[in-house]
Amino acid sequence: MTKNTYQKPSQQTQDEALKIAKGIQRPAQTKEQTKLIAQGIQKGIDLYKKQQKEKARELNRKLRKVNNQKTTQIESDNHDNEVEHIIIYRQHGLPWALLVATWIGVGFLYFK
Repeated sequence: MTKNTYQKPSQQTQDEALKIAKGIQRPAQTKEQTKLIAQGIQKGIDLYKKQQKEKARELNRKLRKVNNQKTTQIESDNHDNEVEHIIIYRQHGLPWALLVATWIGVGFLYFK
C-alpha cells in the first residue's frame, strides 16, 4: 500500500503562483477564477519541483554507482600491482663542506 501524503505547498510557492495568476488576469475575470488559476500554477510549480528532486536523486545514484566502480577498480589495480616504491633521500654535499670549512677556519683563527 502506498501512503498518500500531500504536503501543503510553501508560502513562497503560493505567493509566486498568485503573483503569476494576477499578472495574466483578464479584465472581466473574477477573484474565484484567479484563485483557481493560481492553484493550477501552484500545482505546476510543485510538480516541477518534484521532478527536479527526482532527477537530482537519480543523478546522485548514478554518481555514487560510478564512484563505487572507480574505487573498486582502483583497489583491484592496487592489489594486482603490488610494487613497493622505495624513496631515497639524498642530501647535497655543499652545505656539509661549507660547515667543515667554517670549523677549520675557526680552528685556525682560534689556535693561531
